[in-house]
Amino acid sequence: MADTSYRSWPFLDEAHRDWARQVETVAAGLEIDHSDTDAACRRLVQDLGAAGLLQATASPDGALEVRNLCLAREILARHDGLADFAFAMQGLGTGAISLFGTEAQKSRWLPQTRAGKAISAFALTEPGSGSDVANSTMTARREGDDYILNGEKTWISNGGIADLYTLFARTGEAPGAKGLSAFVVPADLPGFEITERLDTIAPHPLATLRFTECRIPASAMLGAPGQGFRIAMSVLDVFRPTVAAAALGFARRALDEALARVDSRHVQGAPLFDLQMVQGHLADMALDVDAAALLVYRAAWAKDTGTPRITREAAMAKLFATDHAQIVIDKAVQIFGGEGVRSGSTVETLYREIRALRIYEGASDVQKVIIARAARAAHQGDRA
Repeated sequence: MADTSYRSWPFLDEAHRDWARQVETVAAGLEIDHSDTDAACRRLVQDLGAAGLLQATASPDGALEVRNLCLAREILARHDGLADFAFAMQGLGTGAISLFGTEAQKSRWLPQTRAGKAISAFALTEPGSGSDVANSTMTARREGDDYILNGEKTWISNGGIADLYTLFARTGEAPGAKGLSAFVVPADLPGFEITERLDTIAPHPLATLRFTECRIPASAMLGAPGQGFRIAMSVLDVFRPTVAAAALGFARRALDEALARVDSRHVQGAPLFDLQMVQGHLADMALDVDAAALLVYRAAWAKDTGTPRITREAAMAKLFATDHAQIVIDKAVQIFGGEGVRSGSTVETLYREIRALRIYEGASDVQKVIIARAARAAHQGDRA
């Protein structure tokens, strides 16, 4: 049984604990058929919407409760990685609408996404610009009351099954990051196509998108022209701690599986737990889980209590939680021995699930740069 003692930490209150219990109940009742990933994600969005969990992923007043998002992702990830994915992508895809959308944009899309009746996606990455968002080459050309989209996006989660995409394109107000704008793009427009479905070691709906003279009304823009980079970073500020929370959920599940294994598996007539080296592995795993939880819920608490930007805290949480979840899961595989690499076993599935989290929404190496720059800026500020 997973440890829930962290929910009594001062970062969380009774409302968060009630929410966590609700998510646990829903997660335990989900039926997920992994033989068809697209169909499973569509069903998951419907089920999570019907259960009320997707209410947390978007807000008409722009007030996203990051602690609730983190709790939901941690719990769902502990139960099933695809359930976490379905929940998370609804939030990431509509985060910009919650934070920067007009009343018309919110009223059109958020009731549908929160009810699980429409699937959303966040289209930022391009073939030539992953972490380097400012190097985006996709264009949105103004033509009367419309914009004309041209270019490609790739590695887009929910690509191919989404009903709407939050899309970032170059409108040219200035060079680099200051020349990007954000748009809400329905999936059924002429000139928009899915050119490739991408397979990964942990199957999720992923695709490459192409836009060829794709016309959208100027009213589809989120915020003002040239605010795209700011919008993207604001959304990632909210959702990076939730990536860390998902990693935490995977790590907790791996620790739980390992703890059960060391009592049920016997070596030379004694439980596996009696080996001191195994005890050392378990101690390291438990330490990594608690340390990750502290960083995750500190970042979420800071955002919810009014810290304007949590770039540093979010980067620390994502870096530590994802990298150390990889370590925790690897130790669980080692404890399981041959069973740990059996295709479809719980720890083998976790081993495949965790790897992508160290890449998307800012790779681990990028998080180190962010943390180093923040530490330097704080030091120079102290000296001043």
